[in-house]
Amino acid sequence: MLSSRTNTVSSHAAGTGNAISGLFKLLRPKQWTKNLLLFAALLFSFEEIRTETIVSTLLGFILFSLVAGCVYILNDYVDRDRDRQHPVKQFRPIASGQVQPGYALLFGVVLLILSVGIAFVINPLFGGLCIVYFLLNVSYSFILKHLVIVDMMTIAAGFVLRAIAGGVLIHVPFTPWFLICTMLLSLFLAIGKRRNELTLLEGNTGSHRKVLDNYSVTLLDQFNTIVTTATIISYSLFTFTSDRTIHLMWTIPLVIYGMFRYLYLIHMKNQGGSPDRVLFEDKPILITVILYVISVVAIFAIFE
Repeated sequence: MLSSRTNTVSSHAAGTGNAISGLFKLLRPKQWTKNLLLFAALLFSFEEIRTETIVSTLLGFILFSLVAGCVYILNDYVDRDRDRQHPVKQFRPIASGQVQPGYALLFGVVLLILSVGIAFVINPLFGGLCIVYFLLNVSYSFILKHLVIVDMMTIAAGFVLRAIAGGVLIHVPFTPWFLICTMLLSLFLAIGKRRNELTLLEGNTGSHRKVLDNYSVTLLDQFNTIVTTATIISYSLFTFTSDRTIHLMWTIPLVIYGMFRYLYLIHMKNQGGSPDRVLFEDKPILITVILYVISVVAIFAIFE
């Protein structure tokens, strides 16, 4: 009798633990690397780096990640039946039954209210940006991702919002060049993602994004040529005309190499479908990013 009760308690505890683990997985923490862009404003405002600005940006990063997680929860809730038929997505917490759909939705609503509420307390404008970001992503999930070209521009807009949010948190003004470079680099990643999806589509036309029917590899390559050129030129102009030290020009080769390396991975390795994975799995790109950050900090520390 005692053994039976013990087994019941153990099973309940295990079930609770699995549910908690499932709720955390719903937030897709591996995707949070995208929100590191919030630190860009702090990086390029070297004189503003203080304990309070670091803490504010870190807290903003967490809140933005939680808001993004709420979008993932909504997506998984709506797509749960379709995900159960997918060879990979069937293992997601809701589709696999690890988390009950109702509990997941309730968790998402509560988390969204808390996250946005705290964001408004920290900075009302930052709270407003969190709401705009959430609504943009929901619109993308249900409408905008089906509109050719608009889908990629919406992804880029999400990255620009992250960059703006980082500046709002530490109360620094934005330069047009900073926002243009962010938008163009985001478009570069979005185009690479679509090209990777289209390449993987070959021989598997039954399960794909409907919007991909409106693209071709040739068209996306033309888009990438334009955006790559515009990004390099815009960043170069940014280093010379942003009223910061002209020595930022020494980082231009790192930006060029990073973009060329990414294009190499897209065209020769059929990668690019998940930029966050590429960042951590491709050592040359990871080393380039680290060197870039170190270079910017060193240049500001020495020449400003």
